[in-house]
Amino acid sequence: MKPWDSECERRIERHRQMRAKKNFETLERYRDLKNLALPVSKARTAVLLECVSNLLSNEMFGLGEKREILFSDEEQAAKEVLEGIFSLQSQAGDLVVVTNEVFSDGADYEGPMKAYLAALGEINRRTAEAANVVMEVVAGIPVAVKGGSKGSGIQQYVHTNFG
Repeated sequence: MKPWDSECERRIERHRQMRAKKNFETLERYRDLKNLALPVSKARTAVLLECVSNLLSNEMFGLGEKREILFSDEEQAAKEVLEGIFSLQSQAGDLVVVTNEVFSDGADYEGPMKAYLAALGEINRRTAEAANVVMEVVAGIPVAVKGGSKGSGIQQYVHTNFG
């Protein structure tokens, strides 16, 4: 998440504090994930990518350096993010991807928001298709969508670390 203001900075710091005692090492990457090379000493370890919705927003709308849409074509934006996810997947032992479900409000969006939602939907679909396990966290409760049966190690991991 690009820290736009003090509220964003507080949220980022809260996440860092939550993970401080869990041996996480944070690599900040706001865009261009496909060109991120994990340090050799960290390759083949578990990687947490948080959060796809922020990454897509940064890819489509930039980081505030310009007032223009970078990828007005949602297919190109989705491709850019997916290439980054799959690049990380090829470098990591395990990859945990955090994204958001933003489609349940029933609103009929237009323009850039509609393009953003179409791209996020495609990214989520393709990532879930490639994943061994897909978990949805609803009100702090992990629900297995694909793999990760009830009581599985991944479900306990999600609940312990993200629930």
